[in-house]
Amino acid sequence: MIWATWWIWMIAGLSLAFLEVLVPGYIFLGFALGAAATGVAIGVGGPLSLWLSGSLPFALLFFAICSLVAWLVLRKVLGVRQGQVKIWHRDINED
Repeated sequence: MIWATWWIWMIAGLSLAFLEVLVPGYIFLGFALGAAATGVAIGVGGPLSLWLSGSLPFALLFFAICSLVAWLVLRKVLGVRQGQVKIWHRDINED
């Protein structure tokens, strides 16, 4: 039951955050935050921890929901704003 260990989720979150540094674009950052949230939920204890550590599908569902919410929030906060369109006035191949 390796998925029931909180530090495995934290290492996965840090690995995904490092991957985000190598491949920018806020794609892996949502997954990193989802993995970190899952690790915290398992590590804190309580009924949610028992629910998550009891079954891999529940842990993956929680991870997926947290990742989706984190990605949507990041997209809203850090996404492309209205009016930020690059307009090219000259082509690089024109002389």
